[in-house]
Amino acid sequence: MTTPAPAPALRLSDEVQHALERGVPVVALESTIIAHGLPRPRNLQVAQELEALVRAGGAVPATVAVLDGAARIGLGKAELERVAGDDTLRKLGARDLAPAVATGASGATTVSGTAFLAAHAGIRVFATGGLGGVHRGWTQTQDESNDLALLARTRITVVCAGVKSILDVPATLERLETLGVTVLGHRTSLFPGFYLASSGCPVDWTVDGPDEVAAVMRAQDDLGGPGSALIVANPVPQDEQLDPQLHDRVLAEALAAADRAGVTGQATTPFLLAHLTEHTAGASLEANLAAVRGNVRLAARIAGHWAAGPAARG
Repeated sequence: MTTPAPAPALRLSDEVQHALERGVPVVALESTIIAHGLPRPRNLQVAQELEALVRAGGAVPATVAVLDGAARIGLGKAELERVAGDDTLRKLGARDLAPAVATGASGATTVSGTAFLAAHAGIRVFATGGLGGVHRGWTQTQDESNDLALLARTRITVVCAGVKSILDVPATLERLETLGVTVLGHRTSLFPGFYLASSGCPVDWTVDGPDEVAAVMRAQDDLGGPGSALIVANPVPQDEQLDPQLHDRVLAEALAAADRAGVTGQATTPFLLAHLTEHTAGASLEANLAAVRGNVRLAARIAGHWAAGPAARG
């Protein structure tokens, strides 16, 4: 009796597989924003909207998740609905992928999990909201997102609105420098502040369009060296950002509330984000979504220039 071959751990949708084979632009999308970042049923609407924005930009969307032990690169309608509707899905970073696959678990992928799987599948461009980073009080807690170490060893271009403003932004930029991860400001000389157009921290390099980002990606490959990521920091539009004074006041209140409640470790980020959403009457969530939409649009254009090769301009 012949033992059947195990199913592959990495499964690409037919659309994504065909796109990669034909050199059609592809943009990876994370699934934690769907499963854990938004209320139902709006989360499904946003998931569908983001995929539609990728298509409108001339690229193929590849939303990433792990379902029943298989890492899925590109989700069909039913799978997207499952991610949006199943409240038992775990949150999976890169370190969680192997046990999830081995045990047949299901989960939504974070930035690190999505970046790892997308790069493994041959996808070069990934759009998200904000990266994880160094947490406030790092000297006492040593709390730092796995996103940073993963991006230091993964050749993928991540379009984001900076790092979550609840984090220590200057310390995160220092860590990215130490880890050798290049940061480009897209039409800005200041690192974005996630909900805000600017964190006030400078970036070393500024690019003016997706063609320049693609040129940097090609230079990365031509030069060789460590396979680190390229971060494209794309600010939320000024007229869609959270009011800076409201942001600073509510964030200070959220940090104080977390301290009083003894919230630490992995529970800190969801606690602070939930506090911001509640005490800005949802304005922080709208700024987050505005940033994600802008990142997805830019990522589709970058993927198009990357797929077209060095002759593409504009």
